[in-house]
Amino acid sequence: MTQFRDLHQPGNPFILANAWDAGSAKMLAALGAQAIATSSAAHAFTLGRTDGLGVTRDEALAHAQDLVAATPLPVQGDFENGWGDDPETVAETVRLAAEAGLAGVCIEDIRLPSPDAYDLSLAVERIRAGAAAARALPHDFVLTARADGIMTGAYDLDEAIQRLQAFEAAGADCLYAPLPKTLNDLTRICASVTAPVNVLAAGPTYTAETRASLAACGVARISLGSALARATHRVIHDAALEMFGEGRFSRLGTSISGDKVDTLLT
Repeated sequence: MTQFRDLHQPGNPFILANAWDAGSAKMLAALGAQAIATSSAAHAFTLGRTDGLGVTRDEALAHAQDLVAATPLPVQGDFENGWGDDPETVAETVRLAAEAGLAGVCIEDIRLPSPDAYDLSLAVERIRAGAAAARALPHDFVLTARADGIMTGAYDLDEAIQRLQAFEAAGADCLYAPLPKTLNDLTRICASVTAPVNVLAAGPTYTAETRASLAACGVARISLGSALARATHRVIHDAALEMFGEGRFSRLGTSISGDKVDTLLT
């Protein structure tokens, strides 16, 4: 099945909608999503945990299966560093992800739970092993390689581009450097590689943009990460402060109707 891969069109990006349970996946699908992704942070929030290996691989795989079963859309797994430093663990994670029904995964180059990046040679070997495992599968599988050090401060834009180019050469199908500082930086990233590039719609810079403006940079995919889940948590936060601090309930008056939710879930 190449449905997920075919969505990746540089300059004509689709929105990869990160969900955190079957209900949010169903709602997003009913509202127009073309593909769903897990979110490591959003999933951790549902379990009362923090992001950054707050979820085990077995838990993430079971959660992914729930999202796969919720809709007919392709689902990508947000699988952090693959739950291991060595290349073979990344390869095993790819194989297990495929068995869970996922259409792809993204793998970071950060030595979690620290903010430090793997050395370039190890980071590339990890992606090479994951890509080899993906190509050996009986069906199409999209491996996204992430250069997260640009977001954590482990390295600069030049090194992020060097890593993305090396990841592409190692067999990555899609490339992702979260939150470059400017749109010019994002444009430079897209121009530096031939594989499709993902951009994260989070933070003040990118949430102020539009699909059209991001398309003009050359991206092929716009993911939400945990931004939509955190927007939901903002509603909980603000409503709770009003209720418990002021004894008022006005923020609940803007909630969506139960009938509308029921319609989206069926």
